[in-house]
Amino acid sequence: MKKIYLILLVLIGMSISCTKNFEDFNTDKKRPVEVPGGYLFANAQVALGNHTATPNVNLNILKLIAQYWTETTYTDEANYDLANRAIMANQFLIYYRNVLNDLEDAIQSIAAEAAVGDEAIAVQNNRIYIIDLVEVYVYQTLVDYFGNIPYTQALDINNINPGYDDALTIYKDLLARLGADVAGLNDGYGSFGTNDQYFQGDVAMWKKFGNTLKVRIAINLADVDNTLAKTTIEEAYAGAFAPGEICQIVYPGGTQSNPMFQEMIQSGRHDFVPANTIVDIMNTLEDPRRAFYFTMAGDTAYIGGPYGEDCPFSQFSHVADAIQGEKYPMVILDYTELAFYLAEAAERNYSVGGTAEFYYNYGIGSSIVHWGGTEADIIAYLSNPAVNYASAAGTWQQKIGTQAWLAFYIRGMEGWNTWRRLDFPAFNLPPAPNSDDGQVPKRFLYPINEQTLNAANYYEAADAIGGDLMSTKLFWDKH
Repeated sequence: MKKIYLILLVLIGMSISCTKNFEDFNTDKKRPVEVPGGYLFANAQVALGNHTATPNVNLNILKLIAQYWTETTYTDEANYDLANRAIMANQFLIYYRNVLNDLEDAIQSIAAEAAVGDEAIAVQNNRIYIIDLVEVYVYQTLVDYFGNIPYTQALDINNINPGYDDALTIYKDLLARLGADVAGLNDGYGSFGTNDQYFQGDVAMWKKFGNTLKVRIAINLADVDNTLAKTTIEEAYAGAFAPGEICQIVYPGGTQSNPMFQEMIQSGRHDFVPANTIVDIMNTLEDPRRAFYFTMAGDTAYIGGPYGEDCPFSQFSHVADAIQGEKYPMVILDYTELAFYLAEAAERNYSVGGTAEFYYNYGIGSSIVHWGGTEADIIAYLSNPAVNYASAAGTWQQKIGTQAWLAFYIRGMEGWNTWRRLDFPAFNLPPAPNSDDGQVPKRFLYPINEQTLNAANYYEAADAIGGDLMSTKLFWDKH
């Protein structure tokens, strides 16, 4: 009996050993089944930063739509041709697959980790709240591109035909999520450390990011739900960014270079020049940021290419060399943006701790310093009667809208949103000469493959927003 027992133990041991060796043989240790949540989060941050920065006309044409740049030879995109390239489909692909999907997987991975002790639990919670802040940022961007979008069903892998949610309802839910995230973050503990590509794990800065994002979303609601916009901004602004604070992705260079460097230097192509739309007004105002935005044409003057027309590269100013540098950082959200929103809020009689002129001046000054200007530049520029808040021409919408648009240079979405919400810069963004309907786009069209692969939900969404047209205004665009 004892022999039989010993034989069974040996056989069981052999079985366990063989099973383990077989599993080891069939496991590729260089390709782990589960990617750590921190890496997924970092990957999503980089994907978001790259898409914000890139001028690739297959991926992001907002630097053109906002008329910061124009094309030199192939002018279709500057004339709002969205159909000949997969631009719209790529917005969905990048934001839903490359960014949101990674963020959601990161949350699931981190939530599944065993957290033992108060500190470990606090760090785990901080990570999840921070990921949600970035998700909110991405969803707002998608709404601002299209209007109604897949939201509540967007990341359900078992539903390949997600429904579209009402854009205003999404906005309100995003504000609720931000409130929970900011309240939940505990800046007495850490988060992602160096895996965090924006703030290197600084939880206090993520709380400020969340409050700043609340102001950004709420200001878009001011003409739709003034009460909600007012209460949100008044509650959030004091905890938002302070002067000089910024959320940005800094590129290390090499294989991880800024996409502007990749598309404009490494490619050897000369596809873009600054548009006359922005160059002309900056010349009129003798704006001190011109030297940081553009090169001179022939070392004599700043000359922008006529927007939407053929513009020989050699005849016009070029994008400043620093902006095309491989390590040039890309801004995601900053105090400059916040200051202009608070100037607008003050004009709407919200209690935000300062006047419209106060925040207008801070927005301009913050931008000039960010780009490399001096205090003397700020003083001289604000003394210009065409810039000074008390004497500049037009309504507050014209004053704030024009200067915010100038400050948001190369940040196409922020420039486009400012124009859509306030109907300014001063020249009202003249439409491209060869556009189909003679209008600057008010939104992007839904991807063509949504019409074929998700037809029922597509047509319902198109009807709900008033038609899948570039001329259809978003729910918050009331002017």
